[in-house]
Amino acid sequence: MRRKNGIGKMLAWGAAAAAAGIAAKKTYDYCRTKKENKKDVPVAADGECLDVKNKKAYFVGGGLGSMAGAAYLIRDCGMAGEQITIFEGMHILGGSNDGIGTPEKGFVCRGGRMLNEETYENFWELFRSIPSIGNPGRSVTEEILNFDHAHPTHAKARLIDKDGKILDVKSMGFTQKERMALLKLMNTAEEKLDDMTIEEWFADMPHFFTTNFWYMWQTTFAFQKWSSLFEFRRYMRRMILEFSRIDTLEGVTRTPLNQYDSVIRPLELYLRKQGVIFAENCTVKDIDFADGDGIVAKVLHLKDHGVERTVELGAGDICIMTNACMTDSATLGDLHTPAPAPALRPISGELWSRVAAKKQGLGNPYPFFGDVHETNWESFTVTSRGNKLLKLIENFSGNVPGSGALMTFKDSNWLMSIVVAAQPHFINQPMDQTIFWGYGLYTDQPGNYVKKPMKDCTGEEMLTELLHHLHMEDKKEELLADVVNVIPCMMPYVDAQFQPRKMVDRPKVVPEGSENFAMVSQFVEIPDDMVFTEEYSVRAARIAVYSLMGVKKKICPVTPYVKDPGVLLKAVKTSYR
Repeated sequence: MRRKNGIGKMLAWGAAAAAAGIAAKKTYDYCRTKKENKKDVPVAADGECLDVKNKKAYFVGGGLGSMAGAAYLIRDCGMAGEQITIFEGMHILGGSNDGIGTPEKGFVCRGGRMLNEETYENFWELFRSIPSIGNPGRSVTEEILNFDHAHPTHAKARLIDKDGKILDVKSMGFTQKERMALLKLMNTAEEKLDDMTIEEWFADMPHFFTTNFWYMWQTTFAFQKWSSLFEFRRYMRRMILEFSRIDTLEGVTRTPLNQYDSVIRPLELYLRKQGVIFAENCTVKDIDFADGDGIVAKVLHLKDHGVERTVELGAGDICIMTNACMTDSATLGDLHTPAPAPALRPISGELWSRVAAKKQGLGNPYPFFGDVHETNWESFTVTSRGNKLLKLIENFSGNVPGSGALMTFKDSNWLMSIVVAAQPHFINQPMDQTIFWGYGLYTDQPGNYVKKPMKDCTGEEMLTELLHHLHMEDKKEELLADVVNVIPCMMPYVDAQFQPRKMVDRPKVVPEGSENFAMVSQFVEIPDDMVFTEEYSVRAARIAVYSLMGVKKKICPVTPYVKDPGVLLKAVKTSYR
């Protein structure tokens, strides 16, 4: 009877949510398919044509958020590219959307960015405007979705145990108490969850953290037990579609190549053709604001190739700042060298600290950058001659490269996972080389086989640990002979956006009282949306540009799948599998 009562409660909640969902206006399909009329004159919120002729825009940081913002200024505001400047402290653009290397020294992805067709509303809409580099006449959106539909994801080896056995993960493994705790969380107002962790919510249910669901959800999205309950709740609501297919990861949308080559390079090329000014190796060290209660950015303090200079904002100019970056302070090792201990001075986080001290409402960086032991994890990228190792992994998993998404070794002390993408994964990758990527969440723990903390391991030692988990240690010397490089990457702040926080710790994209200043990153507050996604950066950029420029145009809303009766019914059934 208790089981039936639980189902009844969940279905009752689903029915109520469905009623609200029917009332909500769903605009995803509109945003996904609407074609822009290139002859349209940009219009401000008051109905007047936008006057951008004498305005300039300055972006602090050269990641996806800033680049998307520049594209919106050009496309939707009619601003000339020459009036837009993007300052980037590194020698390369793209922020955390990275992918770089050579056939001689090996390739590296610091991380992999999972896309999702159903929930990346503004991402797909924007990239329908960006031409593909490799497929003339097609947009980046068309290129990615066509590739993904031709290479669907269906993981056959999602979790693997210490004996090398592929586990049956069809069941989520919940107790009834855990189902009800999840349901209660999804119905709890965020205002009641300040500073709470996932572990605190399930404090009397330690079994929850041994379920198939937790292992899969944790490693798909990089959650920790101590992560923010805010963010876990948002993911459960925003990614409710994925809950029902988390065992196969069928909702993962893959790019043809790594995200730098597939997303950043075509966007950068588009912006350069439009005349956007890129100032690389140029760090914004501080921002001065006008006196008074309002927020008006006046002066940018730069360190440009080591030389200090300033830029003054004129009347009508705008400044959009990346207030934090998850891959700040990342370090790289190689086959024989561990990734060095990072210098814990994140350039974007330090700028955010200086700016936040000057004005109210600009957020609080401390909860995100205050405990590197909780926010770090480490990745590794393996480059090999030939496909011997990838063939062994394919035969073991049953997935050809690009079809399996994550494989997680659940008994790994590092909680190690690997991803084998479709080959080639880099635009300059030779056809006789293969590449795959992996990561571990617990870098302070000694390996099961290599008795050293992951953070102290060389690339060879990480590969050795992986081969033991695959029970292929007898082939180690043979496989190592083909290895070009294994590049470890330590990222001290890669999970910072998931840290427990108060509702006010993340600033609004456009803070209260701001006239010309906004922030874009995974560390701003956008109601109902989830961080650690490409969509979050693009949505933030669109909000910033439209708000500061007064654009009269709809921003694609968060699609309310959590109010869709069919989606909810599937989720309820999944929870009882």
